[in-house]
This record gives sequence, C-alpha cells and structure tokens, in this order.
Amino acid sequence: MAAAEVQRPVQSTKYGENMTNGILKSEHKPSAPSGKGTSQDEIQLVLQNFRILIADLCEQFNMGHPGSAIGMAAMGVALWKYTMKYAPHQPNWFNRDRFVLSNGHACLFQYCNHYLSGYKAMTWEQLLSYHSERPDSLCPGHPEIEHEGIELTTGPLGQGIANAVGLAMASKHLAATYNRPGYDVVNNHIWVTVGDACMQEGVGCEAFSYAGHLKLTNLTCIYDNNQITCDGSVDLTNTEDVNKKMEACGWEIIDVEDGINDVDGIVAAMEKGRDPNRTKPLFINVRSIIGVGSAKAGQAASHGAPLGTDNVADMKKAYGWDPSKKYYIPEKVKEFYADIPARGDRWVSEWNQLVEKYQQAHPELGAEFQARVEGRLPADWNKLIPSSFPTENTPTRKSNNYVMKDIVEQINTFMVGTADLTPSVNLTYKNYEIFNPPDLKPISGSVGSYKGRYIHYGIREHVMAAIANGLAAYNPGTIIPITSSFFMFYLYAAPAVRMGALQKIPVIHVATHDSIGAGEDGPTHQPVELAALYRAMPNMHYIRPADSEEVAGAWEAAVNYKQGPSMISVSRHALPQTGVTKREGVKKGAYVVREEKDAAVTLISVGAELHFAVKVAEALPIKARVVSFPSHALFQLQSKQYQREVLRRNENIPAVVIEPYVSLGWERYADAGLNMRSFGHSLPGKYIYDYFGFNVEGMTKKVEAFVRDWQEGAIGRGEFADLLEPPSH
Repeated sequence: MAAAEVQRPVQSTKYGENMTNGILKSEHKPSAPSGKGTSQDEIQLVLQNFRILIADLCEQFNMGHPGSAIGMAAMGVALWKYTMKYAPHQPNWFNRDRFVLSNGHACLFQYCNHYLSGYKAMTWEQLLSYHSERPDSLCPGHPEIEHEGIELTTGPLGQGIANAVGLAMASKHLAATYNRPGYDVVNNHIWVTVGDACMQEGVGCEAFSYAGHLKLTNLTCIYDNNQITCDGSVDLTNTEDVNKKMEACGWEIIDVEDGINDVDGIVAAMEKGRDPNRTKPLFINVRSIIGVGSAKAGQAASHGAPLGTDNVADMKKAYGWDPSKKYYIPEKVKEFYADIPARGDRWVSEWNQLVEKYQQAHPELGAEFQARVEGRLPADWNKLIPSSFPTENTPTRKSNNYVMKDIVEQINTFMVGTADLTPSVNLTYKNYEIFNPPDLKPISGSVGSYKGRYIHYGIREHVMAAIANGLAAYNPGTIIPITSSFFMFYLYAAPAVRMGALQKIPVIHVATHDSIGAGEDGPTHQPVELAALYRAMPNMHYIRPADSEEVAGAWEAAVNYKQGPSMISVSRHALPQTGVTKREGVKKGAYVVREEKDAAVTLISVGAELHFAVKVAEALPIKARVVSFPSHALFQLQSKQYQREVLRRNENIPAVVIEPYVSLGWERYADAGLNMRSFGHSLPGKYIYDYFGFNVEGMTKKVEAFVRDWQEGAIGRGEFADLLEPPSH
C-alpha cells in the first residue's frame, strides 16, 4: 500500500486494525489547499519528506521524540506555508503572528519547519545538531526562547497554552489601545499547538477556561489529537468529551477528521481563526496518528524514543524512497518553501509603511506606540515615587500602593493582575480599567475593555504567572506584567514563576501576607519555607522590604531588572517606619543600618522583622551592628569588598539572622539564626511572634548567650546554630 493512502481512524477504530506496516488502509489522498496552485503530489512529497527527515534526525544520536512531530506534518504545512503571517528573515517583526508549541517534546516539528521556511539561524548544520554534543545547538530537547523564531520555552506541559493566552491578551490590549480607523498597527494572530497531555494538565485547563471567558478571538489552538501519552492510550486515564469541555469553556470548535493528509481542511479551519465576525477563541480538534507511516504508528513507543534503523528503512520503502539516503530533501520540497522569506519581507515592508503613515496621522499616539515597540519607559519614571512616606505603622502591602499608584496610572507599560485578591494586595490606582471583553457586564464589578490594564485572573494562581510570562514575552519591554497574591499561593504558581526565571522574562510578582504575622489565617497561610525556594531560584530577584522606604527601593530594583522576574515580598500587618532604612541600600541587597566600630555581633534581619533586630541591638549589653538584608540575589551582585564591609565576618564578628522563616540558605551569611523550625500556628498576629520566641527580651538573651559561647569557642566556626526551639504544641 502506498504511504499516500494513510488516514487516521475515527475514535471508534482501534489502532492496528486493517493496518499494513502501521498505516491504515484508506482511499483518501493528501489534498492541497484550494486555489493555492499546489498539486496533491507536491503536498504528498512534502509530507513524506517531513516525516522521514524527523525519523532520520532521531536515529542520528539514538535520542528524541519522533512520534508527535511526524504525526503533525500536515499541521506544519498548513501553518508555515499557508496560514501564519511571519517573516523568517526578520523573526522579531513586531506584528508577526506568534506560534507556541505547547507540546514541546514535538520540537522537531518546529525546528524542521524553521529550516524549511528559511530562518537564517536554523542552518542545515544546526538542524543536524538535535541531541548532539554541541553546546551551541539551536535544537534543544524542548524549544527555548533564546533561539530565533521561538517565542517561549515550553517544557512542562500546559505552560505553552497558558503562555499563548498571555500573547493573545497582549495583542488584544495593544490593538485596543493603539489601533485607529484605517490603521491596524497591531492585528497579529496567536497560534498554539497542544497534545493530549496539555489537555489534562491543570494549568492548561485554567488557561482554556480563562481564554474562553476573555473571548480571545485572536487565539487559535490546534489540538494534535493522537490519543496517546507516555503510558499508553489516553483512555487509560481520561475519557472526557474534549469538544464539550472546550465548548463549555467558551471556545468555538472545528473538527478535522483526517489530520494526516487533509492539508486543505486544516488550512480552511485555521483561516476561520481570522474571521472578524467570530466571538470566541478557536479550537481545532485535529485527529492524527502518532508516528504515522512507521511500524510504531499509534503506539506510545513512538513518543519518546527513536523508531529504529530498520523501521525507518521500511518506512522509506513504503513511501517509495531510497532507504540508503539520510537527511535528504528533494529540490521540489525546497522549491515548495522557497517563496516564504520574500513573502515575509513584503509583509514587514507594508507594515512599516503603515506605521509611518499612522505616526503622521496620529503623532502623539504614534510616538507612544514607537516607544512601546522599542520597550522604552520614560527616562524619569522613578520620579513618580514619593520621596517620603507617612510615619505611622504601615503594612508593606499598603506601601506598595504609596510607591506605585501614580506610576501604574500614568505609564501604560504596566499591566497589573491579581488572583482574586484586589482588596488584599493594594495595587489598584485611580480610575483603573479592567481587562475584560467590552460586552461583559458582570453582576458585581465594573464593565471593562481590552484597553484595561488591571487583570482579574480569578482563583488561578498558576495560570496567572504563566500568562504573565506570555504578556512579557510578546515583545521585550512593551508590557511589564505585575502579578499579585498571598505569598503562600505562589507555591501554586511556582512552576510558571520558575519558567519565567529560566527564560529571563521580566515579570514582577507581588507576594503579600509573607510571614507568620498573617496570624489567625493559620499555618496554611504562613509561608515559612517559600523564601528558601525563591532565593535559590536562578535569575530570580526575591526582595523582602522592611518598610515604605525599602518598598520604594524594591520597586526601583524590580522595574530596572531586565534579566528575569522579581518577587516583592510584603506584610499583611502594620510595621514600624524605622527611620534607618534607605531605598538605595535595597538595590545592593544588604546594607548597614546601625554600625558599631568595636561590635561583638552583627544582627541581620529582613522585611517585617527588621524592627526586631534594631530593638534587640539596643537592648543588648554588648555592642551590636544591624544589617538590613532584603535580597540575597542583589547582594551576590556586589563586590567581595562590599560584602565584607557589610557583614564584617572576616573580622571575626559573628552574625545572627532574625527571620521567622526556615534558616536554609542563611548559613552562607550568618553563624546563627533565630528562625522557624516548624510550620506556623493559628493565633492572632499580635500573639504569634511571641509564641514562637520572636520577642525582644527572649531574643536578646539568646543572642547574648550565643556570642558568649562563640567567644569561648564552644561553637565552632562554620557551625550554624539554631537558637530557637520549636514550641511544643
């Protein structure tokens, strides 16, 4: 049987039934998009070549994920040849369509399409580097944002669809803000492919739900429905009706029964994504066969391992190809893709001309739009931060509002979001508008629009952080997303925050209720261990300010940091305005707030507990220095000389840290700690510190005894001492 005769069975057909060499018998042949001037034979040749090339690439180093990429060949032709608006020779064109491969293990699907469509960086040598020993390979095991044409890194499944929602929100927002009649300077479309696993991941389900609510008509999701996961067929674990689920989430559904051959049908479905009369995001359910054309077709075995040399040779024979040829691309296939770069360059040129006319017709708006395209903030943006603050006790979550309300109100770059905690995080501003479909009229709450810059994510912490990554990745600096929730719930969001750090995406996360001072909410809401996670995370600037002055420094540091996310960790309860803090000191990570020339001890403290260290230093009968230490990451950026001047441990002055978090990580900077050694407890905030031993009298005695033991040699150098015992409940 010829390979042209493949067709995916409908849901009721069992894999392997009526199959020869893993290929289902059928009379259906590949079709070319109507009116595109391409014959069915040409499409057949391209599809065969794509599948064989992927099979060969996985055999080269006996590693890789061939199955899904092979099964998605027709989707690739439909996207890169016929549907997407992009420019491979100008891959960062602002108004390009964005594509996200949420099922990132199928990365060869994207790499091969990049090579064939003409991305300059994806040379033949680079394509052959897939799973090689080359450290400069552009073909890693999952797509990575650093490489040309890759919008976001998609490793953990479900992240990509959430990122795509963020990209679509960014496009909707920018279009609503800047487009004017006759001048659609932003009108791109977002395409994302998902597999069976993305449909099951919790973050994917959150993303589908929220995108449907937002009516993101500029978003099309293509579901590679091959009904296979690592463990076997999907019905081993999941028997839901996907289309009904997506319909319930507010998506428009189109089915493509033959996702193996029907390029025409896939293109027709995709083109409906651009229909201006649509009112919902589009979900295209494409039935495919994993590893199609091979003896492992329709089997989990083709997912994460090469097909095998003999199997690949048989696959080539079934297609009528020479099995001895490897990595072979016929000239006709090259010709099929040859016009794509020039086509893309024309689109870029036409858009540049449109923007030029737009700037002439709307000079002020055009100048602002250009600044957004270039990712520029006003040079003096930080002058909007007050130079002084009220002196009464203030929760640092409220200090956020003192610092940022004028900035987020006046500078459109910032988009603020919260996971259903608007009253708690204090990040609203005067006359703020909600990002929502303009026809949505909620029973409670304001009517919004796509121009809105305040995002209600609902109770979806994980997808909030993943969407924020997409908002920021739309174009460097065009949007600075701010997310917010209780610190404890950033454990729910942690996988997406980590992905942002991995990709060096500048998102600012605001974590409130950040200590045991959250009190009566109990240990479920007292994040004693989370700072250790975020302090350890590469590229993450975790900053825990002590009062309004330090909050100002934290925001300046976070906004200016372009190489990853920041997290500003703030208190629920009111804190003293110590009068000793400095915003400039925050930018250095740690700084001295009380110096003593002949000090016997250095007290280090952070955030909501800095005032304890100041009081303990005053109460001690020995001379004590005090260091505010809001950020490990920022401190590590300072010179060794500065670090020594701040800590003075090189002068044999011991350091004791005071922070009601677990001590993990402080061993690097301190010799002892007054830290948590258990989870928290359900007590009103004014009692809980005392319950765990964080009272001035008790801590003073502990520090004095430690210094005595240190000086007498009872505690060895490098032996971190936990000075507080966990209470016995």
